[in-house]
Amino acid sequence: MLLIYKYQIVRTNTFLFFIIVVFVNSSKAQTISDNFQGNGTITTWFGDNCGMNNSFTNPFQTGINTSTKVLQYLDTGGQYANVRFDTASNFNLTVNHTFSLKIYVPSSGITGNQTNQISLKLQNGLLAEPWSTQCEIIKPIVLNQWQVVTFNFAIDNYINLNGGSPNPLYRSDFNRVVIQVNGENNTNQVVAYIDDFLYSFTNTPVFNNLVWSDEFNGNGVVNANNWFLQTQLPAGGNWYNGELQHYTNRQVNSFVNNGMLNIVAKRETFTDQGQTKQFTSARLNSKFAFKHGRVEVRAKMPIGSGTWPAIWMLGKNIIEPGSFWTSTHGTVNWPACGEIDIMEHWGSNQNYVQSAMHTPSSFGNTINKGGRTINTVSSEFHVYTLEWTAERMIFSVDDIVHYIYNPAVKNANTWPFNEQQYFLLNIAIEPGVAANFTQSSMEVDYIRVYQENLLSTPDQNNLNDLIVYPNPVTANLTIQITNDLMGTKAKIYSILGQEVGSISLNEIKNSIDVAHFQNGIYFIKLENETGIKTFKFVKN
Repeated sequence: MLLIYKYQIVRTNTFLFFIIVVFVNSSKAQTISDNFQGNGTITTWFGDNCGMNNSFTNPFQTGINTSTKVLQYLDTGGQYANVRFDTASNFNLTVNHTFSLKIYVPSSGITGNQTNQISLKLQNGLLAEPWSTQCEIIKPIVLNQWQVVTFNFAIDNYINLNGGSPNPLYRSDFNRVVIQVNGENNTNQVVAYIDDFLYSFTNTPVFNNLVWSDEFNGNGVVNANNWFLQTQLPAGGNWYNGELQHYTNRQVNSFVNNGMLNIVAKRETFTDQGQTKQFTSARLNSKFAFKHGRVEVRAKMPIGSGTWPAIWMLGKNIIEPGSFWTSTHGTVNWPACGEIDIMEHWGSNQNYVQSAMHTPSSFGNTINKGGRTINTVSSEFHVYTLEWTAERMIFSVDDIVHYIYNPAVKNANTWPFNEQQYFLLNIAIEPGVAANFTQSSMEVDYIRVYQENLLSTPDQNNLNDLIVYPNPVTANLTIQITNDLMGTKAKIYSILGQEVGSISLNEIKNSIDVAHFQNGIYFIKLENETGIKTFKFVKN
């Protein structure tokens, strides 16, 4: 949802400290990439039973990929086909576990009825049968458009071909990447185009801690603890972009029914604030604001030319009279507050959904946008997702990524996203609304926000008074403390935040038996009256 204005532009008693002790093996943090323009770092591309051209003229310079060269993938009908490359040093998935690429599969280039998918397999290329201990992630794809597919071996479902293989994060023998489109053990043909392969250390957070949600359970009025109904007209008596509606706080325009939020746009004559308009709707502001995390919204769009529903966010520091946060936090105007459009849909362009970013460097008809066509956007529920980190914004629908915002230079003009943002849910009515439009609803099943577990809070202080060794550890972990920490309780947590053990630190050197722990990453949290201290270790 786009705003256009006439003008532009605690501290607590408990402190959290964090020290990361990372397992380092012979491989260093790597950046492995290829944009197929002749300046990539991958020199060993190879096609197994597969035609391959890694300097092919991009036949679909559209959407999110207008580059001139791509990798062409040709499965000509053998029992299997894939492209692959080897690396000089092994992957260290403990610190770097995410691979991404762009792919385009034209429907005219496939035969048969295989599931449209892409898999990324990690193998040990030094084995006589490299596939025998491989680990694979399979992701769905859509046809006839460029899309970004991300394979995250920390959080995605993976398949170990050998059931006895450990979690891929705890392995250091992978040195080969294999990419396969639409599976194997079939004789169907596939033509695909791949671009912008990337494996780079980004310290990607794991958002697995639910911090806020509204499940819209029950029936009746919208939960006033979570939402504010914004109704005040902007100066001039009209909403932005020539919109035709009044936003109201009436239950007829927003209500909960059978576990669903309904926002209803209606054709009706309605007078408010001295202005008479022919349409009504609702605009909800969340009373929750946050920075960084994963947002999931399961929703179904309205239908009808002229409807403009949106699931979006604004910085709570915005100056916008009548909004929930302005009176307490408003300091800047739009677009300096930043705007994140998780999902927009236009009834005049039925079934196309878009995500966009509005910043001082690009706003209004912004160039920072991407989307995809979903044929059931108004007849079925879909999950609209944003992953917001300090480095980038990733937008997807049903786990298929369609846009990533990651400007090379991040400053106030390109990245005004260092402040908390709040949600807006609304349906606007555009000029040119269909004459036969009467009413339609956006239905929302839930909205959820996940952030990192407290145990993975970024490093904030240098803890020279703590020594943890050995790390990695196989049997006994030693924590050496100073006198001021004597008697502190230490709790041990898994990477998912589950408590798996505890110990009282009553000695300068305290030994913890972790031999029975499964291999993996763990955290130890120390807490006393002076604060909380957390550190990390790896069990081999």
